[in-house]
This record gives sequence, structure tokens and C-alpha cells, in this order.
Amino acid sequence: MRLSLRTALFFGLPLFLLVSACRDAHINVTVENRTGAQIDLLEVDYPSASFGDDTLASGASYRYLIQVRLEGPVKVQYNEHATHQLRQMTGPDLHEGQQGQLEIVLLPGGKAEFHPQLAQK
Repeated sequence: MRLSLRTALFFGLPLFLLVSACRDAHINVTVENRTGAQIDLLEVDYPSASFGDDTLASGASYRYLIQVRLEGPVKVQYNEHATHQLRQMTGPDLHEGQQGQLEIVLLPGGKAEFHPQLAQK
């Protein structure tokens, strides 16, 4: 039995739309190290989970895809490689169902900029 293109589209397109509409919301997070030095033990906490890396070289970026299940702030911490000083900062609140991008720029002196581009799904 051979399906015509019209029949395949008639049945396949609604199924495709249904499946794609059920996708969970995700946020693409990018952490950029603009501190001027290597950092160690990078940890990014967000509502319901966390991620990180052992080291992040000066000028390097780290990307991670997250799915927010609860509500609360983004928190970042790392150790300065040269001084072993712990740096901690708090960013914007995230909410379940948000999607988009979040850029975290780590700056000298333990400062950070957070650039969210988020929408509710």
C-alpha cells in the first residue's frame, strides 16, 4: 500500500505539531570567564539542579542546557585560581516553564553580569 503525499501530510503534520508542542522548555546557559585569569570549581546553581566545571580558562566559555522545575535565583560560585578566594554571586530568578538564553559574564573582582533573554512557554 502506497500513501500519497497528501495523505502523509494530512496525518503526519498534525502528529508532528503535537509532538513538537509537547517539548519541554529549556534555557541555554553560557558562562563566560572575563576575569582575566583561570577560575576553578565553577558551580552554577539554579532551581532544582546545578552544573559546573573543574576549570575555566581566561576568555573561555562554558555552555549548558537546563530545564527549570522550580522557582528561585541563579547562583554562581568559583575559586580564583591564583588566590584560591571563593567568589559567590546571585543572579535573576528563574521560573518553571521559562525558555530562551541566559548569559553569565564573570568579571574581575568577583563581579558578574547576567543577561537573561527568557520567555514563558
